[in-house]
Amino acid sequence: MAAINLSFSRLSNFMSGATSSLPEKLLDLAAQIGPRAFRFTPLRKYIVSSLEERLRRSARNLLAQGDLPGVAMDKLAMGLAIINSIEKAIAEDRLNEITARKLLKVFAADVLIRKGEQSAIQRFLARHGVNPPGILLISPTKTCNLRCLGCYADSGPTDEKLPWPCFERLVREAHEIWGVRFFVFSGGEPLIYRDQGKTVLDLIEQFSQCFFMMYTNGTLIDDEVAKRIGQAGNLMPAISVEGLKEQTDARRGPGVFEKIIAAMERLQREKVFYGISMTATRENASHLFSDEVIDFYFNRMKANFAWVFHYMPIGRSYTLSLLPTPEQRVWMWRRSWELVRQRRIFIADFWNSGTATYGCIAAGREGGYMAVDWNGWVIPCVFMPYSPVNIIEAYNQGKTLEDVWAHPFFARIREWQRNYGYKKKVTRLEERGNWIMPCPIRDHHREFRELIREFKLTPEDENAAAALEDPEYYQGMVAYNQAVAKLLDPIWKNEYPRLVS
Repeated sequence: MAAINLSFSRLSNFMSGATSSLPEKLLDLAAQIGPRAFRFTPLRKYIVSSLEERLRRSARNLLAQGDLPGVAMDKLAMGLAIINSIEKAIAEDRLNEITARKLLKVFAADVLIRKGEQSAIQRFLARHGVNPPGILLISPTKTCNLRCLGCYADSGPTDEKLPWPCFERLVREAHEIWGVRFFVFSGGEPLIYRDQGKTVLDLIEQFSQCFFMMYTNGTLIDDEVAKRIGQAGNLMPAISVEGLKEQTDARRGPGVFEKIIAAMERLQREKVFYGISMTATRENASHLFSDEVIDFYFNRMKANFAWVFHYMPIGRSYTLSLLPTPEQRVWMWRRSWELVRQRRIFIADFWNSGTATYGCIAAGREGGYMAVDWNGWVIPCVFMPYSPVNIIEAYNQGKTLEDVWAHPFFARIREWQRNYGYKKKVTRLEERGNWIMPCPIRDHHREFRELIREFKLTPEDENAAAALEDPEYYQGMVAYNQAVAKLLDPIWKNEYPRLVS
């Protein structure tokens, strides 16, 4: 009871101040008093309802400013799902003390409300007239202990990796010059990375003021790794699955599913905030979004979020035959938003959720992200494996990450994003691109190929190079774009100008 009284005393003090908005005060309060007090239902519900009202007010403001009603409602629904995911994890005592504090302060307060380090953001804005990216994705190694069919990175037994000084500098520089507090690790398998005796776990411990998400196959999360992640409190594993046992083992190898379940159980014991990553193909699209799969991971295995990636025909043994059909893509669009709205599950589809981010976020767009691979190639997105510049070479020339961000190729993609509708003041729907077809390489392949030719980009690997030389690949991607547009353009034109319940 004393702790509860202290909580209300602090709440009163926070509410009596005049310098911060109520949601910021409440989040700061929650971060200070910790998850035990936050699990006190009246206090938690008050904080959550205040945050939800802020989101609804923001949606009303977007509508007043001319946003499409459907877009504003998508953004609101996704925001409510994020809040629900965090609240549920804390209420059910599924987060340890360190993780809960850092998640509330770094992610909720700084990313959702203050959007990073304001001083760094303001300096960047003064230099460039736009806000900086909000996320940096780093794939520190191409090495992987699995050989998944169709892997976009073609990962496997290789020694390709970023030097530790470069890896460490990327995080430090993005934090200092962009104000980034949220980083993503991909691969390869990030947990395999080791250079100069350092690992990704050493890096997250060094940058304890930041939060990280790691795409991982989960097979290397043993008791020691799970405990270390829990003690750090600032790493969210996103474990790759293809559905349930049959589908996961078919793509990832026999016995992998059981290792994934064991990893999730270890993370649960350490009260780590984790989720899943799913790749939708023509063969498993309906299975991934089935009640059976969703209930298994979110109810039984206590996953907190899901990222959905449509199979992208790049990387190992690429084939257009695994692309979800246009009809499947439409079905996944409806089904994913149904789960977000009706069940408030945080499921983000990298393409079908484009309305939540005003379209493509690649190439260092404001609040968006850039990617750096294991050899130092800087690319707009992990699914656009073509680069104009290498960060290791740039550092050797005395340049910084900001110099790389300013490269004309990345600037051209950001220009394309603006022309497609990002922050574009328009009066007619026809003047804005379709944000449920937001991707330059997947949805507008002809235009992206023109950029590759214009800037003479370096393919990330031999698979990316082969795709450029394959006329059937080009023709197939363009035909796929046209087929998808026939189904999604009417949805964009007819459903998004009206309110979506």
